[in-house]
Amino acid sequence: MNDVSIRDDTIRLGQFLKLAGLIDSGADAKSVIADGLVTVNGEVELRRGRQLRRGDTVSVDGHEARVTGP
Repeated sequence: MNDVSIRDDTIRLGQFLKLAGLIDSGADAKSVIADGLVTVNGEVELRRGRQLRRGDTVSVDGHEARVTGP
């Protein structure tokens, strides 16, 4: 699992996917989320604007990243 540090208290799911290197572009984020391929804390998430907080775990296609802070 990859730990990815964020500066603020929250980050949107679409932004986090790109920051964590789980996808290549914002367009990719939109499609993988819409296709139900993204899970947050083990549950499928269909909202690109979902607010993530420290400790949340995101998974795409077998790759995982955890939101951490400074």
